[in-house]
Amino acid sequence: MSSSTPHLHIADHDHAKCVAGALAAARDVCAQRGERFTELRGRVLELVWESHRPIGAYAILERLRADGRSAAPPTVYRALDFLMSVGLVHRIESLNAYIGCAHPGQRHASQFLICTDCGTAVELDDPAVAGALAQAAEKRGFKVEARVVELSGHCASCAQG
Repeated sequence: MSSSTPHLHIADHDHAKCVAGALAAARDVCAQRGERFTELRGRVLELVWESHRPIGAYAILERLRADGRSAAPPTVYRALDFLMSVGLVHRIESLNAYIGCAHPGQRHASQFLICTDCGTAVELDDPAVAGALAQAAEKRGFKVEARVVELSGHCASCAQG
């Protein structure tokens, strides 16, 4: 697991290190692609990584305003669109929210486990799952254009409690 991989309720998870790793990876990805990693984009990414719970654009907007920034919805959406385009965040479709990417800058087919109790989400990158879905679609003559797999349920901590 990379240092930026989300952990569900793991006692020794160093979240400050996790966020710092995500920001460092973002700077690297942007530098490699010749993209600008602006202060605003960095702050939006930091807010997305603030917890391992998906966050909506308007919650990000509220946090930016609490920081004293005069941000507007289009500003936040542009920053999120940029972060998605370079592979730094994912959109959780069912929640209309965003989560940091555990494999920044790499093309991959992700699956998400979303706890309906605590709201924590974790990104998986299981090639077997992606392959099975691709094979099933191909078998039916279906051309996949977008793939978002979201599984809702209870994380281990919430299921025990």
